[in-house]
Amino acid sequence: MSDEARGVALTVAGVGSAQFGAGYAVTLFDELGPAGAAFIRLVLSAIVLAVIWRPRVRGRPRADLAVAATFGAALGFMNLAIYSAMDRIPLGIAVTIEFAGPLAVAVIGSRRPLDLLWVALAAVGIVLLIDPSGTSSLDTLGVVYALAAAALWAAYIVLSARTGRLFPGGSGLAIAMVVGAVVVAPFGIAQGGSALLEPELLAAGAAVALASSVIPYSLDLEALRLLPARVFGVLMSLEPAVAALAGLVVLSQALALREWLAIALVVAASAGATLSAAPRSARAASTP
Repeated sequence: MSDEARGVALTVAGVGSAQFGAGYAVTLFDELGPAGAAFIRLVLSAIVLAVIWRPRVRGRPRADLAVAATFGAALGFMNLAIYSAMDRIPLGIAVTIEFAGPLAVAVIGSRRPLDLLWVALAAVGIVLLIDPSGTSSLDTLGVVYALAAAALWAAYIVLSARTGRLFPGGSGLAIAMVVGAVVVAPFGIAQGGSALLEPELLAAGAAVALASSVIPYSLDLEALRLLPARVFGVLMSLEPAVAALAGLVVLSQALALREWLAIALVVAASAGATLSAAPRSARAASTP
């Protein structure tokens, strides 16, 4: 298998694992709350990654550690925001709105008229989802959380690439995951309480951590080393559609035709923006 084919396989596997893992995480919200579920996912992911990569902090330049720590803060709050959104609006819709973040990174600073088309296409899709006419039943706070996750995902993209260049393998990710768990801890402990220590929920949280964090993040870091950024970005554009499928299969969240059309518009906009972007922008559009 060629490096590119291997990269494609790794990316698609990562997308499926992340979104179906997210669907399973939603089933834990009744016991842990979204913050508790995000916290247990981050803690267990941090433990697994630290054991696998054994990152070295001592002797590293402070500037490198600062990048990894900032990456971790973005990662932690992004998880908290998107889980809070998924608690209030369907999984596929939450991820589609969140995708405004990577799309913004793909076209930011561009002077190409074609990129305005992709922005307009995505805007139409998101407006269709939110439906400002008032007929939509979407929870307003859930939409706000999804938009916050979009902004954090944009930051995550840039910081993930920088961390990957500064640290070997997944060691930078391991450091970031520890920081992410720490920053989310106050919210997760307050919401999850003693339920965070129940063996059954810990086991479920471990499964979520593996499916939603350890597996996809590790696969994506490796895929970024094998694939041209544009190819990776186009494949990642499938995330909203896969999320909607996961919501249907795992959570029985059936979407209306208007919502599926909106998701298709955002997917097309993201893929188009990635393909038409300049090399620098395309690389920035690579998402986890």
